[in-house]
Amino acid sequence: MSVNAKNRRQFVKNVTAGISFLSLPNLLQAQTGTKVNRKKIVCVGAHPDDPESGCGGTLAMLTNLGHSVTIIYLTTGEAGIPNKSHEEAATIRKQEAINACKILSAKPVFAGQIDGATIADNATLKQLNKLITSEQPDIVFTHWAIDSHKDHQIASLLTIQCWVANAAKFELYFFEVCNGEQTMGFHPTDWVNISDTQAIKRAAVYCHTSQDPRVYTIADMQ
Repeated sequence: MSVNAKNRRQFVKNVTAGISFLSLPNLLQAQTGTKVNRKKIVCVGAHPDDPESGCGGTLAMLTNLGHSVTIIYLTTGEAGIPNKSHEEAATIRKQEAINACKILSAKPVFAGQIDGATIADNATLKQLNKLITSEQPDIVFTHWAIDSHKDHQIASLLTIQCWVANAAKFELYFFEVCNGEQTMGFHPTDWVNISDTQAIKRAAVYCHTSQDPRVYTIADMQ
């Protein structure tokens, strides 16, 4: 039997058996200040501001409970500021992401792809897989794959492939951004009440001043 065939078989076993899966709702049931078994959380977003607007309230809840959160930004938003060069925009938006992560108590990681020119090939998959697996995550968040923005699609598809390559050893959750304006066919199964962290999410989103954060909703959904 080939290695690939073994990996596929193990993947199916893990998915069907639910081996070592961790439920996000159960994880969030713990009370702030209580001793918890610290888990590692990774969020993969296409651009600075995507993780914050998509599931920032949930990430804040997790860090408040003592869990470790790493946010991987696929790009640094090079094409996201009118009348700015890619280099200028990347500098501004990277710092905005760093500032937002400080508010969320998360660690920022930048994958080095280019806003508007993201690619999904074996080399980029290998790179992202290395970034994710180095964190040894229990739960990973990323974009819903059916999205009108190509960068969002690629961030999602690469993350899904990492999940498959790791035989589904971490639980995978999806979020949407821009209040669902770009997402299609998304029917969420889990909703998180972020009343206690709504202000934290809002502060993190408003770090992205170059993106006119007033347009964002502060509702959180996975």
